[in-house]
Amino acid sequence: MAQPDTFELGGKSYGSRLIVGTGKYKDFAETRAAIERSGAEIVTVAVRRVNITDPGKENLLDYVDPKRFTILPNTAGCYTAAEAIRTARLAREAGVGNLLKLEVIGDEKTLFPDVPATLEAAAVLVKEGFVVLPYLNDDPIATKRCEDLGCAAVMPLAAPIGSGLGIRNPYNIRIIVEQSRVPVIVDAGVGTASDVSRAFELGCDAVLLNTAIAGAKDPLMMADAMRLAVEAGRKAFLAGRIPRKLYASASSPLDGMLD
Repeated sequence: MAQPDTFELGGKSYGSRLIVGTGKYKDFAETRAAIERSGAEIVTVAVRRVNITDPGKENLLDYVDPKRFTILPNTAGCYTAAEAIRTARLAREAGVGNLLKLEVIGDEKTLFPDVPATLEAAAVLVKEGFVVLPYLNDDPIATKRCEDLGCAAVMPLAAPIGSGLGIRNPYNIRIIVEQSRVPVIVDAGVGTASDVSRAFELGCDAVLLNTAIAGAKDPLMMADAMRLAVEAGRKAFLAGRIPRKLYASASSPLDGMLD
């Protein structure tokens, strides 16, 4: 009997390789429905933008049960290492655990990460026992530096956050996959199901997305599509694609054909 193709993160196994965000939906009810349709088991939450700490106000965790889903707090909206470290500590105090998506933004227009600040924050948070997943450029050097610091995974962007451009540099992503000893999670810029499949065909371990589902004309149907794209892309990678050739190659064997 074949072993289940699970995804390991922070010492825990997951059946789904799709991680979804919780922003930009019309309400928490739609958020929950989209998460369920996506099949995701890990849900990321922007600590500074979505309430998970004040029980006196409407709380996302009333709709997304932490007993059923792993909550992945993120430091979205932080522009310095100090801000990110403070936000991470706040999330842990709220009782959502040590898993953390570390995001330190370096530019308001592109929302590209500030890599030096990310490395600075990662070094502190790893020492404090956080399971750090850093959001990075598609830069093999930056991802290696984070891995060497003890980050539990690396999260290279596919394209700018929310752009929907898909994977702009598949060659760098492939290098990152080949060199990494920790999971590689494509994060940011996914637009549609084919982008998800492409990430898995390149050998990535997981994909994190939000806008591609929340911003679709039919978010729930797109959540279905993303779930199926994960399965298709992962199976295609495991099956092994045929080599690319410049010229045609007959599908049917020529041996034994009558003259």
